[in-house]
Amino acid sequence: MIVIELKDIEKIYVSGKYRVKALRGIDLQISKGEFTAVVGPSGSGKTTLLNIMGCIDLPTRGSVTLHGEELQTKKPEELALLRRNYFGFIFQSFNLIPVLTVYENVEIALKLRYKNLQKKEREKRILSILEAVGLSDKWNMKPLELSGGEQQRVSIARALVKDPEFVLADEPTANLDSETGKSIVELMRKLNAEKGVTFVFSTHDPLIVEHAKRIIKLRDGKVVGE
Repeated sequence: MIVIELKDIEKIYVSGKYRVKALRGIDLQISKGEFTAVVGPSGSGKTTLLNIMGCIDLPTRGSVTLHGEELQTKKPEELALLRRNYFGFIFQSFNLIPVLTVYENVEIALKLRYKNLQKKEREKRILSILEAVGLSDKWNMKPLELSGGEQQRVSIARALVKDPEFVLADEPTANLDSETGKSIVELMRKLNAEKGVTFVFSTHDPLIVEHAKRIIKLRDGKVVGE
């Protein structure tokens, strides 16, 4: 079943008199349950592609459909609901809230997704995902007290705690040591196999590429092979 379809996607960023064409006529389909890696050199458009898939950004030209519905026709608040309820995002820049603890950064995603979830169940889910990413002992620390790799693991926990149907992960293992990276990839593979969660990664990591069921190659904003 096709989850997301992109047709003739072009994305142009304008800064003053400069125009940067980040994506150039992308045609792509992502089916439910995929474990897909998007690879390519820096500047090839990987992050932009993930942002458009996840309703964070809109294309300059072309159409994006999610379960057959055109996203360009939706209002900003409808796109916000999709991002909250359907997608899990793992950002390269972490995007953690510095004044909140590790626990609270993960909790906020769960509170937004499930407003009526009992506190006891919420706590159970948060502690379980923190254990899975190896942060059980750091739950009360603030992001700036953590290393880059630990902040990345908080970002991963926040994305996965709300049981998203679709995870978009931008270089999720870039700041992790090889052993931690391996355990995170195993966790994602387990969610993919057992719960049918769809994963699309942008990555340079051979470990993710090795386990990917599909590899999409980007260069200069174009799909150049699979």
